[in-house]
Amino acid sequence: MLIEVKVPVLAESVPDATLLDWYKQVGERVERGDNLIDLETDKVTLEVAAPEAGVIKEIRKQTGDVVLTDDILAVIDTEGTATATASSAAAAPAEEAPAAAADSGGGAAKLGPAVRKLVDEHGLDANAIAGTGKDGRVTKGDVLAHLDKADAPAPAAPSETVVGVEANVTERPQEIGEGRVEERVPMTRLRKRAAERLLGAQRDNALLTTFNEVNMQPVMDLRNRFKGEFEERYGVRLGFMSFFVKAAVEALKKFPVVNASVDGDDILYHGYFDVGVAVGSERGLVVPILRDVDRMPFAEVERRIRDFGERARDGKLTIDELTGGTFTISNGGVYGSLVSTPIINPPQSAILGMHKIQDRPVAENGEVVIRPMMYLALSYDHRIIDGREAVQFLDTIRRTLEDPTRMLLAI
Repeated sequence: MLIEVKVPVLAESVPDATLLDWYKQVGERVERGDNLIDLETDKVTLEVAAPEAGVIKEIRKQTGDVVLTDDILAVIDTEGTATATASSAAAAPAEEAPAAAADSGGGAAKLGPAVRKLVDEHGLDANAIAGTGKDGRVTKGDVLAHLDKADAPAPAAPSETVVGVEANVTERPQEIGEGRVEERVPMTRLRKRAAERLLGAQRDNALLTTFNEVNMQPVMDLRNRFKGEFEERYGVRLGFMSFFVKAAVEALKKFPVVNASVDGDDILYHGYFDVGVAVGSERGLVVPILRDVDRMPFAEVERRIRDFGERARDGKLTIDELTGGTFTISNGGVYGSLVSTPIINPPQSAILGMHKIQDRPVAENGEVVIRPMMYLALSYDHRIIDGREAVQFLDTIRRTLEDPTRMLLAI
């Protein structure tokens, strides 16, 4: 029986996807659930698994092709037999690639055909190459980096486009002068889409940013008092982000226009609180969504954020988890940022920027004291949010964090 392997249904906000390296080739045996190829979208990388066991009879789309939902990628013959060519290529015989054959266990099994060819050409040990792809897979970029470290010659076909999960490389570094080297690397779809959205946000919105600062001592004291008991009971650390998420929800309830969005000539007020939390990954910045976060206890917020961070690093976030949201929080402080002006994530109308906690002298009751202070920034769309509302919204967050009991009393 012939089984078609199709592009999975993409989210409405994801129009298409780009094919990365194939992990299988025509004539090769696959088992049900084997990853055949990765699809890179504007938001996340998706794995396309074999729906049934069999032999790859036909590959209809190639690396670099742009595909749509339900496009046919390949055809599997469930009753077919692996060809000699495919079997020998998968086994990597000693006479063709002695180094790879000697050590072609787990590492070689993770090589796509194009990567395997490059490894074979240079007689490399696949297991000796550090893989930066999904699940530790070795990409062409990894092979080229390995060759550079070993001062090996360039690949036989340097003009070939190389597309990996973590990095795309089209040209080897070129020396343009003594000690002066340049390398041209195309942006990933995620990076290009982020650039388009950022430019669009600045072009289509009346952006303005207001600032405030918050004394983090009360939150830090509360964390230090209960962090041990909290972690023992819930199995997750009590961080700062849950306090900011909860404080933001209280402020959004008081100023619903900050939770709204522009829809043509209308203002769309959202009666729910789906807060996006910006997470850095090797592929770039992603913003998974905490849906109905007003109903979550602190422990669940921390658990979800930790899970998002781990799966963002592994490229395991789903499109649905990255779609939607009514408000966003970005923490530049983890990278040492003292102050910044974040850009909103359309169609949202506002974003809160957290920053580095720094001991600074402040005046309290006529005396100068040292306190752990953080600058807060709120960027907002001035088309629907007035300056008064933005300032009061940010001050509400400040007052809530400086007296966390307000969150218990909802005042």
